[in-house]
Amino acid sequence: MSLTDTLGSLAVASKGFWMTGVSTDIGTSFVKPAGRPGDILYMKTSLVGLGKSLAYTRTEFTNAAGELVAYGYHTKYVGKSSEHPKNVKLSEDGEKVIEGEDLNVD
Repeated sequence: MSLTDTLGSLAVASKGFWMTGVSTDIGTSFVKPAGRPGDILYMKTSLVGLGKSLAYTRTEFTNAAGELVAYGYHTKYVGKSSEHPKNVKLSEDGEKVIEGEDLNVD
């Protein structure tokens, strides 16, 4: 569940949010065994909804064969975060800051 939390927050941050809000609902469902110690798992998180108050994310965990082994959901309250002065506006591909301060952390 920790990865569902972290990746959900990063998905919100990828939309330019300086602060990613407070978790209101989070969970992970395990569909099948993920493998053995040392096996590789892949994770992909999507921001499935972003409103004025809430953000919704979904994380999928797959094994090396591409089979779904678990999925997580994360709802975050972003109401006050959406007006933070350090928020930025990103280009459509998310690669460039087009409004706000670019921290250039490369």
